Amino acid sequence: MSENCSHDCSSCSENCSSRKQNPADFLEAPHPMSHIKKVIGIVSGKGGVGKSLVTSMLAVAQKKKGYRSAILDADITGPSIPKAFGITSKAVGTEDGILPTRTKTGIDIMSINLLLENDTDPVVWRGPVIAGTVKQFWTDVIWDDVDFMFVDMPPGTGDVPLTVFQSLPVDGIIIVASPQELVSMIVEKAVKMAKMMNIPILGLVENMSYLKCPDCGKEIKVFGDSHIEDIAKEHSLPLLARIPIDPALASACDAGNIEDFEGDYIDAAASAVDALIK
Repeated sequence: MSENCSHDCSSCSENCSSRKQNPADFLEAPHPMSHIKKVIGIVSGKGGVGKSLVTSMLAVAQKKKGYRSAILDADITGPSIPKAFGITSKAVGTEDGILPTRTKTGIDIMSINLLLENDTDPVVWRGPVIAGTVKQFWTDVIWDDVDFMFVDMPPGTGDVPLTVFQSLPVDGIIIVASPQELVSMIVEKAVKMAKMMNIPILGLVENMSYLKCPDCGKEIKVFGDSHIEDIAKEHSLPLLARIPIDPALASACDAGNIEDFEGDYIDAAASAVDALIK
């Protein structure tokens, strides 16, 4: 790497060892029978903030609007999407490829738990194998006529997020965070990775923002004051949603009835996704 390196390989004629290839060079073609219009990644810098919840809610919201939704569960070691939708059947393979499992309202889903004999079987694989599996969920699964594919990614900036950003034509990402003080640093890592990979950031979603008292309606800040608005302003990103700690929402997920939950927490985020097509 030159000592005067600007990290912008598009305007540099040097042929150094650190030269970045065109991101398009790594893109994998989907299954020949797949038809996918837009791909949206749901990411976070740390675990336990609610990526799978946001992914599920967005897929349901778009389905209710009449779009064809799909979820690619890229969290191979901690898959929770099938549980939220109450899916117990397994994915089926044909001579042409793998068919995703469809929920009761018609959302197509592919998750490693749909291939394991038991849902509780651990996936004890090294990073490259996990990343390769995620890539196969894109290349070997037949995604028929999908308007919006939501990719539920594992936390952090490791093998799988890198594989998704390089191999799939991601149209934008939504970053999920929680109110804790340390989140500003974690969010910044996710923002910087997206910018390094030239992936548009649609905005931020804060989960577990508050708990509403069932008696007086007062908002209780369980994790202290939120800093999400300051973070959004610092990075010039829209704040798309603040999802509270809602026992009804938690119960719907635990019971596999996320499609039956009625709530408008995610509406602004769903509108941001709509804009990708409109």
